[in-house]
Amino acid sequence: MAFVRVEQRNAHLAGSVRLEFVNGRDGKVAKGTVTAISNTRRGSGEGREDEATAIQWTLWGKQAENAAEYLGKGSHVNIVGRLRNNNYEKDGEEVYALAFTCEEIDYLDSKADSDARRARQVSGQAQPESKAADVTPKATRSRKARSEADTRESTTA
Repeated sequence: MAFVRVEQRNAHLAGSVRLEFVNGRDGKVAKGTVTAISNTRRGSGEGREDEATAIQWTLWGKQAENAAEYLGKGSHVNIVGRLRNNNYEKDGEEVYALAFTCEEIDYLDSKADSDARRARQVSGQAQPESKAADVTPKATRSRKARSEADTRESTTA
């Protein structure tokens, strides 16, 4: 089967890599999907326009696992892969689709940029411990923790 080689240069990831494990020939295999956006400029002078191209890529195996670990939203990458016709029939109608499979991915950010982006993502998702303890409903605490809290409340009253 023939395929078309596709290169997407100087792209930024629109989000983090979505990683899942699917059944393969030899057991479970990692499958990652990511959307990369690249901008090109067409024309010259006053008529110059920006054109954005977004491609959803599929990564497989160790490549998918590494990408999920080291790449995040905004990561700068070059991707080379193949394009395949992925047509199927749904409700009696032919649906025309294309599948982009990554063969090579180059991480273009420096280690410092990558570490800083990951730190921002982690700090944005983390919740301070004091707030986490305050919002824990009484029903979700263990029986022992509830009885100790009730004992403290009754002795202070």
